[in-house]
Amino acid sequence: MRFGLELPPQKRVYGSFFVYAFCMGSLPPRLPDIQHALGVTEGELGLGLIGVATGTLISLTFAAPIVERIGAKRALLILLPLMALAYACASFASGWLSLYLLLLPAGLFIGGIEILLNLEADRTEHLIGRRIMNRCHAFWSFGMVAAGLFGGVLAQLGVSPQIHLIAMVPLVTLGAGLMLGRFEPAPARVLTHSDPPARFALPTLPIMILVAVTLSAVILEGAGLDWSAIYMKQEFLSSSFIAAFAVALGSFMQALGRFFADGFVERYSPTLVARVLIGVSGVGAGLVYFAPDPVTALIGFGLMGLGTSVIFPLAMSAAAQRTDRPASTNVAALAQTAFVAFLLGPPLLGFVAQHFGIRWSFGIGIPLVILSLILADSLGKKPVRHAVDRAVD
Repeated sequence: MRFGLELPPQKRVYGSFFVYAFCMGSLPPRLPDIQHALGVTEGELGLGLIGVATGTLISLTFAAPIVERIGAKRALLILLPLMALAYACASFASGWLSLYLLLLPAGLFIGGIEILLNLEADRTEHLIGRRIMNRCHAFWSFGMVAAGLFGGVLAQLGVSPQIHLIAMVPLVTLGAGLMLGRFEPAPARVLTHSDPPARFALPTLPIMILVAVTLSAVILEGAGLDWSAIYMKQEFLSSSFIAAFAVALGSFMQALGRFFADGFVERYSPTLVARVLIGVSGVGAGLVYFAPDPVTALIGFGLMGLGTSVIFPLAMSAAAQRTDRPASTNVAALAQTAFVAFLLGPPLLGFVAQHFGIRWSFGIGIPLVILSLILADSLGKKPVRHAVDRAVD
């Protein structure tokens, strides 16, 4: 008898995204405790966190043929527990350099998982004949919510980050087994273009404009994940649970936006929806920057999560619809270029926090919001009913 749940293909993908995010989201709520234990500054903590970014960028560049050769099911059943194990090992770091080196393998595993799950979501869309990509990433955000609340409860109870993250290994292994034990990958799409997909595609000027549109969303999303718990601790001396709740709240509002966004895009237009949400994220960042109390800050984090929810998928749709190059090339160019900002931006904000105060880690996003508002026309002014969308998390 095979182990695992019997699920429709789209629900299996939703569940896999949830398990992935539940694992990936276990670290941010414990960053205040890890920083305190290491005795490092925000800048040094940021340097350590770049280990995840380094590993992920390497993996995104080179892992695709490796994981394809291993097979999606086997690779995911291996990579998800290994990511949990890498985070557990990183909790024993003795300084920023060892944190960097211990997080680098976690990034390598994350890159492989990103490739496999997003590819499976795309193929499942084709298999069942309807869009599920935004909803997949909604379940990613729900996984982040669960991880934030779980981490917050354990931190409030005084459970050490080491015990917490070690306990995540069997939990993630069990979750992966339940979701993937009976997993059969969806068939690949039939390629309509003879060129092979680009491993690294140089961005054109129109793609760079789309990258600029996404900057505020990817920077504020990452800042919320990496720095909101530390912000609440430093600025308001919040409890461990409230600090972790800030991470969970942003992810929950982001999940709501992703879950319901497609209907609004289909009824109105990418530009209109984007401008509204970019404005919401700007209001959220402003509330966090000027917050006089923790309640105002939490409202700001919630608005930031909602506002950043679908800007990147809308940009990916716009890139896929361009006719100057094959869609796969434009999608790869935008994804890989914007991913640099998504991964490297938030850790580098540690230096901003160290030299100007942690509020500036969020205040620096406000000029990027203005830039995104100015360039939002590039997302398209007509309602979108059958656009290809992708997302990075």
